[in-house]
Amino acid sequence: MKGFLLSLQSEFYKSRKTLGFWGSILLPLLITFFVAVGFYFNADKVAAFPSEKLWGQFAGIPLAVMGSLLLPMYIVFIGYSVNAIEHKSDTWKTLFTLPIPKWSIYTAKYLYAVILVLITLTLFFVLTIGFGNLLGNIQPKLKFGGYHMESTLFQVYAKLFLASQGIIALQFLMGLLWKDFLKPMGIGFVGTIAGIILTGPAHWKYAYILPYAQPLLSIMGIGNRKIRPNETPDFLTNEVWISLVIAAVVYVAGYFIVERRSIK
Repeated sequence: MKGFLLSLQSEFYKSRKTLGFWGSILLPLLITFFVAVGFYFNADKVAAFPSEKLWGQFAGIPLAVMGSLLLPMYIVFIGYSVNAIEHKSDTWKTLFTLPIPKWSIYTAKYLYAVILVLITLTLFFVLTIGFGNLLGNIQPKLKFGGYHMESTLFQVYAKLFLASQGIIALQFLMGLLWKDFLKPMGIGFVGTIAGIILTGPAHWKYAYILPYAQPLLSIMGIGNRKIRPNETPDFLTNEVWISLVIAAVVYVAGYFIVERRSIK
């Protein structure tokens, strides 16, 4: 356990000045800020909306962008960036000769990728609520104070996080094994576009088996019905179950791959 904690701490120190780390903070900050600015300057157009609809419009923009395209592609970048330092400095063999179990190094890297995605989604939730309440105070015509979105939005982002686990595992493993960024990026891009098509125009009923479709499906599944205050949605839907299963299988398979071969 000590080796694992040291490895996890090392991941933070190595990446704290990289775009992968700061992207987890800047991405939600910039998107929610610009959405808030748009609502501020168009307050007259949405002032007549009831509070619940106003929150739905405000929170739905970053959520739709993240679930459909931005989150899968951001995970592609994260999956590679947590391994990029070792690739660029060619220190994989040195890293695995340290007196730390391979599983500690591998798991710490994997968990760090998961943590970066968790930070991103948590900030989206916090900043959406924060900017919404701020708008309600500086633009009283926007009736944000008439409805509490916290519980509902937390549930939506929690399910989105669970549904993203399959992509994280796949992209992390590809980033670990391939030094070339174009390979995991290309697979991730094609998978994301396929996921959008299969869940949108094609309406394929088995789209939930594709990891890159699972985040979008998780949002659509919640959005298909109105969630009442204090109501807990069904998190363990098909896309979430499959995402968690894929994550577990790929994580275990990745460890055995790392254990049995040299990373080049």
